[in-house]
Amino acid sequence: MARAVSAKRPKNMAYTVKRLLSYMGRHKFSLLLVAFLVSLSVICNLLGTYMIRPVINGIASGGGMESLVRGVMITALIYIVGVLAAVGYTQIMARSAQKIVYDIRKDLFNHMQTLPLKFFDSRQSGDVMSYYTNDVDTISDALNNSFAAVVKNGIQIAGTMTMLIVLDWRLSLIVALSYSIMLCYVRYSAHRSKSYYKAQQRSLGILDGYIQEMVAGQKVIKVFNHEDENLKGFNERNDELKRVGTVAQAYASTMIPAVVSISFLTYAIVSLVGGFLVLKGFTDIGSLASYLVFVRQSAAPINQFTQQSNFLLSSLAGAERIFELIDMKSETDEGKVRLIKSASGVWDWKRDDGTLIPLKGDVRFHSVTFSYDEGHPVLKDLSLYAKPGQKIAFVGSTGAGKTTITNLINRFYDVDLGEILYDGIDVREIRKQDLRHSLAMVLQDTHLFTGSIRDNIRYGRLDASDEDVVRAARIANADSFIRRLPKGYDTKIVSDGANLSSGQRQLIAIARAAVADPPVLILDEATSNIDTRTEDLIEKGMDSLMEGRTVFVIAHRLSTVRNANAIMVLEGGRIVERGTHDELIAQRGRYYKLYTGMFELT
Repeated sequence: MARAVSAKRPKNMAYTVKRLLSYMGRHKFSLLLVAFLVSLSVICNLLGTYMIRPVINGIASGGGMESLVRGVMITALIYIVGVLAAVGYTQIMARSAQKIVYDIRKDLFNHMQTLPLKFFDSRQSGDVMSYYTNDVDTISDALNNSFAAVVKNGIQIAGTMTMLIVLDWRLSLIVALSYSIMLCYVRYSAHRSKSYYKAQQRSLGILDGYIQEMVAGQKVIKVFNHEDENLKGFNERNDELKRVGTVAQAYASTMIPAVVSISFLTYAIVSLVGGFLVLKGFTDIGSLASYLVFVRQSAAPINQFTQQSNFLLSSLAGAERIFELIDMKSETDEGKVRLIKSASGVWDWKRDDGTLIPLKGDVRFHSVTFSYDEGHPVLKDLSLYAKPGQKIAFVGSTGAGKTTITNLINRFYDVDLGEILYDGIDVREIRKQDLRHSLAMVLQDTHLFTGSIRDNIRYGRLDASDEDVVRAARIANADSFIRRLPKGYDTKIVSDGANLSSGQRQLIAIARAAVADPPVLILDEATSNIDTRTEDLIEKGMDSLMEGRTVFVIAHRLSTVRNANAIMVLEGGRIVERGTHDELIAQRGRYYKLYTGMFELT
């Protein structure tokens, strides 16, 4: 079912404009130069049009060829200056626009790094990417196409009205009335369409997210013959985008025909009235000729403004989405305990008062309750402990809370009630960056980055030497297959490891955790994508990696947790059984039934 997009007005358009102007203010000198050159260009155009009056009056008064040539030369010089000014401001504006967009994109990405994991868990990746593509691009288009145009049109409207009043104030009353009608209609249409432009941006983000998801899952789609269902889902989202986009464009597109029609009518009326004034001797023929050209041009800036309104409204809608994200609260980190390394290479926790606590990897949960959504607890009054060097395994049905435990250890989320102690320190007192530096995690869904295998392993510790990388690969038993690749450790990984098997990708992920050399290791279904033979190799490698370290293992394959110091059986957010493999088998309870196949993990 497509998510409905409401056509609400932007929450605070004035605030959005103010924020956008603050980014433009970082480059105010170049933009002021643009404004100056735009003004010069407009003034030259106005003067060039005004020169019609002295040229015609000079000929009419018998000035002859000399007067004509002089007038034409002055007019040509004025227009040349205007053209040079126009070339200058377009070039400067192009560079300034890219600098402004660069700043917005940089601030957007920097702030997104500070957002909590919940932000990414609650959004499609395509919708997140839409901020960097659709929304930023609309701002770029508006800056390139609209900033100089708005300044130019504003000055041209004011300048044209001034020249019209100078030439004949009586005819200018007709033009002023025409301008008022034009501007009222433009304001009405803009007011009606701007809310739909924001809805259009949101709907476009939803469609992008759906397309990205479908493209990434093509293999699964084809296996289960879901092409027709996916097309239906696409059509629903595409129809919604068409609906809000049509309404937005419908209001905006009526502005140009309306302005053109009013300008034609104004021109006809002014021509008739002006001809009458010439015949009665109230004005001269040169002034009327120049006046009519100004009247014909007077609609052009309003016309151009209405054409730019699409860019402006769309960009403000995109800018509002971006600023809403930038204004989102960053991940809170009230921790003050730091992780430091002594000269001897030993890691310690350091409190504010200078007290040092050795980093050992002792993790304890005391009456922890946690919920992702208020009122629906995932963990309920859960208590457990893991001493340094122990291997603790979690088994249970999907949704029992196994992965949530590891998310709380990492402080991806903070507990609602209770506490988690790490070497006797509440994890909420430890800076998140330092806390996560002491942990390594291998996930079921392996993600590899574009680059070499060596770089991907080194991602676990950026200052790791080549020898450290190879040593970690050997611990994970990845060294042998890596060396058999054409370029060994320098083999390039493409498309998230599409050129490697699932097992090979998982081995590299385990090597990445090994090179971090952490006191606490978390394996979340780390062997789920690996065959039995490879799993045996990993188990042997892990024995040396786990020595002196606390290890948390989540596994559906119960054979992988037999050698754990303690096995926790979770159901409904509670620990229903705990003990070693032999102890739990002897109890002939839930674990026994799971292990013997009498129950299935679902």
